[in-house]
Amino acid sequence: MGDATSTNTSAQSNDKDNGKLSDLHQPTTFITGHNSSGQAIVQSYNPFQWRPYDDNKLAFAVPYTTSRCPPDLNNDTDLKLHQSLISTPDKLGLVNPKGTVLRCVDFAPGYACGMHRTQSLDYGIVMEGEVDMVLDSGERYSLKRGDVAIQRATQHQWVNKSDTKWARMMFVLQDCEPLVVGGKQMGEDLGTNSGLPPSNN
Repeated sequence: MGDATSTNTSAQSNDKDNGKLSDLHQPTTFITGHNSSGQAIVQSYNPFQWRPYDDNKLAFAVPYTTSRCPPDLNNDTDLKLHQSLISTPDKLGLVNPKGTVLRCVDFAPGYACGMHRTQSLDYGIVMEGEVDMVLDSGERYSLKRGDVAIQRATQHQWVNKSDTKWARMMFVLQDCEPLVVGGKQMGEDLGTNSGLPPSNN
């Protein structure tokens, strides 16, 4: 049992699924910490907060971010930096400079995002459905539930293969040093329909 004085019970409220567009499960973020005796507790738990994009065919939730490497957990410094960042959501691009972003993405049936590239090392895990990873070389791979894509600052696109069901992926995006290939710096390219500001990393 968690410490009732520090646990946020707002996860029990519906609030129209906090902007969720899909019919998939509404996930919850559980953030741990310590009580005054040094024992582990859950400091807060809250349902994902979703933001729609591209005519409600795409939805993002950002359960957590870090803004330093390594992050500083003392005095909840990391928590305060995260709260400050997400309190102004238009400030956060796909990548958080010198930090990380944990982002959940729901794709509508048949949806294909624009070809794009981030200056980051990303771990993408398929949580629900089946998603095609399309690369600018023309290569195309089908990822099923549990499959993982390690995106190393490459130009890519995600396509929900189903015409009837939503798909979901979870991403961890980590800022990286500028990548140079064949003498050309491979910077961020947001494509045409991200709806996000540049990362400026």
